[in-house]
Amino acid sequence: MSAGRHLAGAHGAQPAGATPDAPDAPGTQVTPERGDRLEAAASVLALLADRTRLALMERLGRGEADVTTLTEACGAARPSVSQHLAKLRLAGLVTTRKDGRRVVYALGHGHLRRLVDEALNVADHQLGSLPPHD
Repeated sequence: MSAGRHLAGAHGAQPAGATPDAPDAPGTQVTPERGDRLEAAASVLALLADRTRLALMERLGRGEADVTTLTEACGAARPSVSQHLAKLRLAGLVTTRKDGRRVVYALGHGHLRRLVDEALNVADHQLGSLPPHD
């Protein structure tokens, strides 16, 4: 994705003369570029639709961590955590670096932290019967 597309599409800014990509807007068509974008977003959301992976991403949103720390944070078995981390790494959602013998994991970028935070905020509203807001 080009930097211009990223800024225009992902951050709400619209180029001059553009209209928002509302799915129900009359005349809105799924162009190949928009279809690819929707497919990529659906893939990210599908990966996050697992409780353990969501817990891992939530913890990584607070900073880097190794497998031991992540295992404690999400309450899953270490082999399961390692498998989930491998899926997230393969998808490019988390990065790794070596620190001596340890592998340290981090989020791929800040958009993921904000996405997870917002999903958890929606859950807070649902569980707490809080009114919706912008």
